[in-house]
Amino acid sequence: MIRTIENCRKDFPALQRQYNGRNIVYLDGPAGTQVPTLVIDAISDYYKTSNANTHGQFITTQETDVIMSGVRSKVADFLGAPNGSTISFGQNMTTLNYSLSRAIGRILKSGDEIIITQLDHEANRGPWLSLKEWGIEVIEVEMYPEGVLNYEDFESKINERTKLVAVGGASNLTGTVNDLALIRKLTNEVGAWLLVDAVHLAPHIPIDVVEMDCDFLLCSAYKFYGPHIGLIYSKPGLLKSLPTDRLITQEQEAPYRIETGTLNHAAIAGVGAAVDYIESFGVGDTCRKRLINAMTKIRNYEHDLGNKLYDGLKQIPGIQIKGLSFEQMSRTPTISFFTLQITSEEICNRLGSNGICAWDGHFYARRGVEVMGLLDKGGVTRMGISVYNTDEEIDYTSEAITQMMTK
Repeated sequence: MIRTIENCRKDFPALQRQYNGRNIVYLDGPAGTQVPTLVIDAISDYYKTSNANTHGQFITTQETDVIMSGVRSKVADFLGAPNGSTISFGQNMTTLNYSLSRAIGRILKSGDEIIITQLDHEANRGPWLSLKEWGIEVIEVEMYPEGVLNYEDFESKINERTKLVAVGGASNLTGTVNDLALIRKLTNEVGAWLLVDAVHLAPHIPIDVVEMDCDFLLCSAYKFYGPHIGLIYSKPGLLKSLPTDRLITQEQEAPYRIETGTLNHAAIAGVGAAVDYIESFGVGDTCRKRLINAMTKIRNYEHDLGNKLYDGLKQIPGIQIKGLSFEQMSRTPTISFFTLQITSEEICNRLGSNGICAWDGHFYARRGVEVMGLLDKGGVTRMGISVYNTDEEIDYTSEAITQMMTK
């Protein structure tokens, strides 16, 4: 069955919930999307039928092995990876990135450099900043106040001592999609690894890790209609070369080499269902082609709705949008704004009383908010578009904000 975006709301039980007499408007997708019945059922069915650890000699453990292998392959298709052996699972992206940073830190020497950026989520800053304790230099690329990286600063700071560049695919603060092709070119010139935090990119834009030529890519399934599971892609052969934290009883090859302890098999079954759900919007003669087609449809739909929200907010006196427009740059449908009249906390409180879910603060993009001069002012208000949002919801939200700004 090929799903249509126009009819997808029925797939999400949470969208039927009402608050103060109307359906809740979920514009909190950048912090985690709602989950379709297909995913909920996959998690539940696993517990009902196949709840066992891996690599045993009986039916339920063998079924778990099949599920785990199958989900790795599905995620590989979702990311354009060569095969499932390049895909590892973890508790979340942050935990996986800390594990990776420790492993890479062990093969670096004092004076080696790692580049991070001011625009990034702390999950792609903190693990690398922690290596300063080992004598590793961590260099920070600047961003402009409008939420775009300073690529001239990038070029001036990367050099032969740079061993790794850790950069976001897209900003969860401003929606900015970074120029990964340029960054890959710069890293290739000095022989550095490229790590991409795709947590905010993966839900909105088709990804091809082979074309991107990244060495590592991390994302989180709960941002694209799945459960709380972290994912990491490692270029073939690369993970095997790293001294990761692992038990001697752990399988030493990729993709298991960075996975510690027993994984959350039920949730991982849900990850596979989330990829299946996205695929069901697409057409094509392979899973990968259907996923690309589906993600292109989703991107176009979300782009139009995001642009409508951006334009609506821009018309409201006193609203300062943080991030360039949809016409000015490539971006995701995530919009943050600030006003001197009302704190972001109060805006989200009033929106919440109207059944509109939006976030206030820095959303772990703390350094970016600090550069904008808004950290001590409570940060910004952030709203994001997901596949299940509608024109009517955007009209309702814009009107609610207009009313609170004109009172």
